[in-house]
Amino acid sequence: MTAIQLINPPGLYDPAPNGYSHLAIVPPGSRLVLVAGQGGETAEGSLPPDYASQARQALGNMRVALAAAGAEVTHVARLLVLIVDHTEERLHVFGAELDRVWGDARKPACTLIPVPRLALDGMLFEIEATAVVPA
Repeated sequence: MTAIQLINPPGLYDPAPNGYSHLAIVPPGSRLVLVAGQGGETAEGSLPPDYASQARQALGNMRVALAAAGAEVTHVARLLVLIVDHTEERLHVFGAELDRVWGDARKPACTLIPVPRLALDGMLFEIEATAVVPA
């Protein structure tokens, strides 16, 4: 269990259907875990050719990185997502992957940025996470 408060205050639209919360409030004394942007590369370094596979792999990579720091997705306060050639269809694929990973739990604060290109040729998706682990 984490003490992060994920809040959608009155006066702002409800972002839950889009897979995120407006605010993540971090309690004092928590340990921050900053996960660098994770792409869809496998452990062997190969990159699946399609967006959905890359999004799934990147979220899996994020979970591996979190676990190495003793954290899990319930500790994630904020996500930063970069999507090449973003479309509403890609947003729905990403949302489905968030639901697969987080289930019914409230999703963290999130910023999605459409970009023309990422670090590697063929890379279509990247996700960065900030997690908060209770002291």
